[in-house]
This record gives sequence, C-alpha cells and structure tokens, in this order.
Amino acid sequence: MFHFLAELALRRHRAVLAACSTILLVSVLLVVRGGAFSSGTTQGIESATAQERIFRDLAYPGESSFLILFRSDSFDWRDPRYAEELGRTLAGLRADPRVRAVLAPDDAPDIVAERLVSEDRRHTLAIVILHDVYVKAARIYPELRASVQSDTLTARFTGFLAYRNDLDRTLGQDVLFAELVSLPLALLVLVVVFRSVVAAAISVGVGALSVLAGIATLMALSHLMGVAAYAVNVASLIGLGVAIDYSLFIVSRYRDELARGEPLDRALETALDSAGHAVLFSGFAVFTGLCGLFFFRGSFLASMGLGGSIVVAFAVMFALTFLPAVLVAVGPGIDRWSVRLPWGGRFDGGWHRMALWVMRHPFLVLLPTLLLVLALGSPFWRLTVAAADISSLPRGVEARDTFEDLRTLFPDQAQTRIHVVVEYPDAPAYTPERVEPLYELAQRLAALPGVVEVEGAVSSDPQLTVDYFLADAETPTEDLPRAAQRMRSMVTAGNVSLLTVVTDAKPTSEEARQLVRTIREHRTVGDGTLLVGGAPANDVDVNAFILQRTPLAVATVVLVTIVVLFVMLRSVLLPLKAVAMNLLSISASFGALVWIFEEGHFAWLLGFEPGPLDAAVPVLLFCAVFGLSMDYEVLMLSRMREEYLRSGDNTWAVAEGLELLRRAVALAA
Repeated sequence: MFHFLAELALRRHRAVLAACSTILLVSVLLVVRGGAFSSGTTQGIESATAQERIFRDLAYPGESSFLILFRSDSFDWRDPRYAEELGRTLAGLRADPRVRAVLAPDDAPDIVAERLVSEDRRHTLAIVILHDVYVKAARIYPELRASVQSDTLTARFTGFLAYRNDLDRTLGQDVLFAELVSLPLALLVLVVVFRSVVAAAISVGVGALSVLAGIATLMALSHLMGVAAYAVNVASLIGLGVAIDYSLFIVSRYRDELARGEPLDRALETALDSAGHAVLFSGFAVFTGLCGLFFFRGSFLASMGLGGSIVVAFAVMFALTFLPAVLVAVGPGIDRWSVRLPWGGRFDGGWHRMALWVMRHPFLVLLPTLLLVLALGSPFWRLTVAAADISSLPRGVEARDTFEDLRTLFPDQAQTRIHVVVEYPDAPAYTPERVEPLYELAQRLAALPGVVEVEGAVSSDPQLTVDYFLADAETPTEDLPRAAQRMRSMVTAGNVSLLTVVTDAKPTSEEARQLVRTIREHRTVGDGTLLVGGAPANDVDVNAFILQRTPLAVATVVLVTIVVLFVMLRSVLLPLKAVAMNLLSISASFGALVWIFEEGHFAWLLGFEPGPLDAAVPVLLFCAVFGLSMDYEVLMLSRMREEYLRSGDNTWAVAEGLELLRRAVALAA
C-alpha cells in the first residue's frame, strides 16, 4: 500500500495536487455557504421530552425565545410616553409572523405587568417567543434583534437565543484567534524542527487543508442531520494538531533519508513505508478514541466525535497523498531557506545516553515518576460536574452582562425554574375536573424545601384559592380578554398544563437537583402524568445520560486501541504498556483540569471564573487525549521496533529510537 502511494506521488503528483486543489475549492465554497448547527441538547432524556411538549403546545419561553431589557433615561414607567414608545418599538416583532408571542408590560394583565417593570421604574422586560424550532430560530434571531430600534429606549438582549448566539460568536472568535496565533507559532516551531522554512510551511499547509476540509464537511452534513456547533471547534483544534504531527513525522523521516544520501524517490518510499505506516496506525488510534463519543448518540458529544473523526481521516489522507505529492513537486527545494540555530547539534546523543542510564536504573526512575503522576491526578477525585449555562460566557458579552443586570433588577425573573408538564390522555387539559388535583399538586410542591412559589396554570398564591381556578376553568378561552387569552396559552393548551416551580437554588446546585428527584417520585396528577424539565432537570438527566454510557465507551476505546497496537507491533505486552502509560498521563491531565478550572488556581492570571465542570468535558478529553497521546507512543514504538529488527539489541533499539525521534516528538507535542 505504501509503495503504491509513493509511486502515485512520484508518477502522478500533478494529478494528486489537482485533486487536492479541487477539494480545497469545494471546501471554501461549503464554508462560505455556512452550516445549520443544532443547539447541542441531549435527545431522549425526560427534560428534553418535557421541553418538546412545552414548545409544541404552549407559548412559553424556551430554546426559541429571548428577553429584551429596556431602559429609559428620559422618563420612567409612570410617564405614558414610556408605554407608547415601548409599544412602538415592539410593534414590528408583534406583527412578524415568525413571532409566536411578545409579553411586555404595555399590554399584559396588571398582575403580570407589575413583574415586568423594575423597582426604579426605568427598566422594563419583554419576553419574545418564536414559532420555529431552535435551529431555524437561531438563524433569524440576529435579524429580529436588529429590528428592535428606539430613539429613547436602550435595548439589551439575553435569554436562550441571545446566550447561544453570543456563545457561538465568542467560540468562533476564540477559535479564529487560536488559529491565527497557533498557525504562526506552529510554523515557528517547525522551523526549529526542520531548520527550513519550506519544510515547515509544507507541514502547516497540510494542517490547514485538513481542518478546512473537515469543517466544510461538517457544515454540509449539518444541513442533512443534527450537528452541534461545538463539533467545529473540536474538528479545528484536533485537526490542526494531528495533521501537523503526521506531516512532521513523514517529512522528518524523508529528510533523514536524504541526509543519509538516499535519492529522492528512495527517500520518499522509505518515509512512507516507515513513518507513513506509523501515521496510518496513529490515525486509527486517534479515530478509535474519538469513536468512543459515538456511544453518546443523541447528545452533542456524538457530533464532536463525528467532527473529530472526519478531520482525522482527512489528516491521514492528506499526509499520505497530498504531502508526498508536494515533496515530489518541491524536490531538492525541501531544504530551501534554511535556518541556522545556535544550539544545533549541541544535544545530539544526550537522549541516547539518558535512555541507557534509565534502563540501568528502571525502578529508581519509575517509582518517583509514578508517585508524581498519581499526585498530579489526585485532584480529580474532587471533581464536581454541572451543565454549562450563561455563566460560561465571559463578562463583557452582552447576554451575560444583561443577565447579571436582570438578576438585580428582576430577581424573580432570574430565579431558577423547574418545569412540571402534566400531560392528559385527551384535551382539554384545563377543566374543573382536572384543575382540583393540579391545584393540590401546586400546594404540595410549594411546601417542598427551597421552593419560593409555584406559578402556571394554577399557582400557590394564597390569595388565589381553588375556587378561583375552578371558576376560571369554566370560562371558555374565547370569552377571555385578549391579554388573558395569551397568558392562558402560555401555561395550558390542548392536553397539556404547565406548572413552574420557582426556587432560589442555583440551577446546578444539589438542592435544585434534589427538588427534581423529589418531584419525580409521584407521577400521577388526576388522570394525567407529569414530566419534569427546566435547567436543573436537564442537569440531572444529562449527567445520568453521560455516566451511564461512560464505562462502555472507555472500555471499548481501550480494548480497540490494544487490538490496533497488537496488529501493528505484533506484541502483547507493548500495547498493554502503552495503554497503561496513556491512562496515567490522562489522570494527571484530569487532576490539573480540576485543580485549575474548578478550584480556581491561576484563575486571576488566566481570566476565567472557576466552577463545576460540564460532565461532557472529562469524557471529551478522555476520548480525544487518549488517541492523541497514542500518536507519539505509536511513532516511537514503531521506530524502536524498526531499530530492533535491524540490530536485534533491545536496549540499543530503545535508546536509538528515542534519540532519533526526540526532537520530532517533543516539538510535535
């Protein structure tokens, strides 16, 4: 196979370069077209089902909604001009057929309007709910946001659509910044490795092409299937790393062969047969790790696995086709624009001598190193997990800053809400016969520890008795005033009624999670059945979803990796040793993850807010890092095995393999 690839590059390098240029052009067109990415929710869990019922039947704020915080410096709410200007500003949204409902104090019932005006009377709150599902709503949100214009009112935006829009934009800017920084840095590091600008540029070019093709493929797939936006970030960061690694390994071996006096064609054949072989198996190792994310189908983790797998496949393909074709086209020019470094050659032989010393004193090195790695990994035992929310956005981003102001100005609107959806076997849900058990449920929920109030189709307000709601249920919806009709449509319609449990507990706190579990203990409400949704329920369900699937995913990744290494190395012990090394290094990474990002060490320096980690983060990092760290293991073991087959001396082969690859592996990492 590798001989064929070498022959293809030597005889048909122009055709290969033309094909890759076509892929580049198509990729650019697909990226320009853009994608239709999903919100990254987890399907099949109870909280997602509850949210679907709310979206389908009720005009209640959810994923397809946003909040507008208005402020006037000219007059307060008691001035009629405020309401007039608010109505004029929101008129476009209210007339837009894509908008399902707009709830604002200028036309809401008095009892609701009071809660949408701040204590200082300068701020008002509008809630906008769209008809479309999240994917479509997210596309039109910027247009709707831009349509809100006023000469006297300042408008700022938060809520789910605003949060996700700002999150996607922030992530996009961060990834772009990361790549604008990392590509020149990678080029600089590769110049140090190769001491040639041309050789370094070729490796960076392979990385850029792989990432672009991977992202373009994801964008195309997003129009056909659910792909979370996070997949692009994973594809970008993983793809750049592995593609540069693979090209670095092949170019290093190619130049080593040239330095030994081999002709160009023979050097290329040897490079592909050795380093190319390692690249292929390394790609399998990374792909295997990322495939562990496929066990989380229905969540955004599966999309991340898809994105990473696609870009790794492109990285291997371009490293074995495009890169050799470029090497043939460049020819002797691979060493053009050489760079002399003052320390060049100073450390030659040092790693060989160190390896020999280590192998003469294995336990003297192993035991302290093992204890150090275990100590670094120990903070992982203190891991706490919680779903990401708007607090994951940095300060200075509009949706985050507006939400913080919302907490101060409208504390009841910023409180944690748990949604209790009661589904009946038939419609209508809001009848006198069904109101009484629903009212009893509301009173029972209001008595739970930490609950501030219960609102919705019925409420825990002591001023509103069961008789009030029985009389209300007897009134047909069409006989109610328009504002009251709109309010009823938010909490009951068809065969569904909604109760909202309001609590002061944080959405990701154990108190909120316990409330969810307590509510779920009793499912029957009259002849209806309840489902529990909202942020705390989503946190409980997602954590359970991930925890349930993690053992099988980890076991499969480890087992398949062992099999891949066994096929490559023809050894039983070496794959086991490689997996053990990987697990140790990953444990140290996880310990650092908790120590820094959860416990907040160096937070002041790195500029982030410490807090619980998203449950998906350790899983994602395991699947990605396990494969990536196997890269270097595969390359080094492959070269050591090659030296062993040549010499028959195990000790010399280990030391020589380490010496030959020291610079490539260290700088690749």
